[in-house]
Amino acid sequence: MQSLGAVDLEPGLRHFKVMSDLPVLYSFRRCPYAIRARLAIASSGRPVELREIVLSDKAPEFLQVSPSATVPCLDAGDDVIDESWDIMLWALEDSDPENWLEPETGSMDEIQALVLQCDGPFKSHLDRYKYDVRYEDANREDERAQAAGFLSGLDERLKQGQWLFGSTASLADYAILPFVRQFANADRIWFDAQDWKPLRTWLEAFESSHAFQTVMPKWTKWVSGNAPVRFPPEQTSIPPA
Repeated sequence: MQSLGAVDLEPGLRHFKVMSDLPVLYSFRRCPYAIRARLAIASSGRPVELREIVLSDKAPEFLQVSPSATVPCLDAGDDVIDESWDIMLWALEDSDPENWLEPETGSMDEIQALVLQCDGPFKSHLDRYKYDVRYEDANREDERAQAAGFLSGLDERLKQGQWLFGSTASLADYAILPFVRQFANADRIWFDAQDWKPLRTWLEAFESSHAFQTVMPKWTKWVSGNAPVRFPPEQTSIPPA
């Protein structure tokens, strides 16, 4: 999860600027990185124009703007923010009504360390577990076992409280939950059979929450000329956890 920070746009790209005056978020509904970026934006209430990208047919405007050609990517005006963690901070540092940046226990340094474990070793094993056919040396069961070690640690932490850093949700929860959901959905029967009751309760609460429903409607593929889609829609802020 190495931060790229803000990226200056090259000359000549400003003609792709928004049709709405809002920052533009290029997103893909099912991508866990994009999900967590949308969660933070929805919590903050800071509006953007959402453009749904189809990964197999990426819009040329998106490819011109994104340095990595990956989602999420935020065109914030004079800058481009190309990392989901940085997009979360961009939204919450402007407005943090649910205090995601102020955990009940622990510190932001501890939150970032846990998210780095998720985005580093856990995500690597998750990819090699879920998409094992793409990796010649991947053994699906071994990769699952390695990823399960991280989840066992989360389960132990959740035995102490409803959320990872206390009795209220913090940035850590919403930065990590989309990836736990992705792991669980790779084999839900296996996942549900594990002795991870606090972890399963945490994930189930997320999947049934207003927060999750807010960021997961189905959007049509964006093409140039489409009417702008405001996100989050007005009057849909996430209730406090």
